[in-house]
Amino acid sequence: MSVLLSPQDARALIWNALTGSGTAPENAGYFTDAILDTELSGLEGHGFYWLQYYCAHLRSGKVDGKAVPQIEALSDTSFRVDALHGFAHPAIEAGFKHLIPAAKAHGVAAMGVHNSYNAATLGFHTGYLARAGLLAIGATNAVPNLAPVGGKTPIIGTNPISYAVPAPGGEIAFLADQSATQVAWTAVKRAAEAGEPIPLGWALDADGEPTTDAAAGLAGSMAPAGGVKGFSIGLLVEVLCAALAGGKLGPDQGSFTDDDGTPIDNGQFFVAFDPGKLSGGGFDQTITKLVTSITEQDGARLPNARREANKQQLAERGIPIEPDLYAALKGFA
Repeated sequence: MSVLLSPQDARALIWNALTGSGTAPENAGYFTDAILDTELSGLEGHGFYWLQYYCAHLRSGKVDGKAVPQIEALSDTSFRVDALHGFAHPAIEAGFKHLIPAAKAHGVAAMGVHNSYNAATLGFHTGYLARAGLLAIGATNAVPNLAPVGGKTPIIGTNPISYAVPAPGGEIAFLADQSATQVAWTAVKRAAEAGEPIPLGWALDADGEPTTDAAAGLAGSMAPAGGVKGFSIGLLVEVLCAALAGGKLGPDQGSFTDDDGTPIDNGQFFVAFDPGKLSGGGFDQTITKLVTSITEQDGARLPNARREANKQQLAERGIPIEPDLYAALKGFA
């Protein structure tokens, strides 16, 4: 039976595990908020589950929890962030302190992050920008687990892309966060750990054939979302995060899971737009009309609506965590 944690207890667990494993307090706040938001959103397997890896990587030296990100202003509207083999979250947070005012002053601004780490739930970062009143697009690349359509050898990762649309009053109108693959890699990994089959269409084996064997899927390739279209989006993310931001290409990155002391060194890329400047003043009215055209239809929902509903329910009911994982995370404190 799962342990149920209040948001306050969950936040304390996350903070204590990160700082107890070697994360500097100044690097832990935004990171803790992101993991808590992920769990409250009901994205099981993306918050607490990955926290155990973050802590182990801190202790092995794979990631530097005390790294102070370096910001290089390339122009008034473009920034290059060096995470210095530390966590992605403090690097992104530090970059946003430059990106947000630049976008508001000039209408648009962009930033890339390199020598980085697992950015976890990408929608948390784009949502942060939307709450600051900006229309945001974000991307992050990862170790390869997706082969090109017709091929068998993975060359790019799940490579998610996210966008978030602002609403008045620091709210989010809607938000999308999706990978280039049919499902997240973590879903297949957890099925393999549990010895459970996966639905047909999630992954391909080493011969490029659809499989229900999770272990065979991990040894082969994830299935792209929408066939060649999903791979094309993942390829764009690779261009943004490796070629443009300066992160390593998927095959050159360190493992996201192995506790081997080797940095991941991937990349992230963000673009932020000021709707008020670029739209001529009609942005909010247009977005309201667009949202209404979706929500007034029976059975239709906006992207992110399920996550927002989960936040209310789990905040009241408690956030579930497996007892063994709970004990392990407490042990890192």
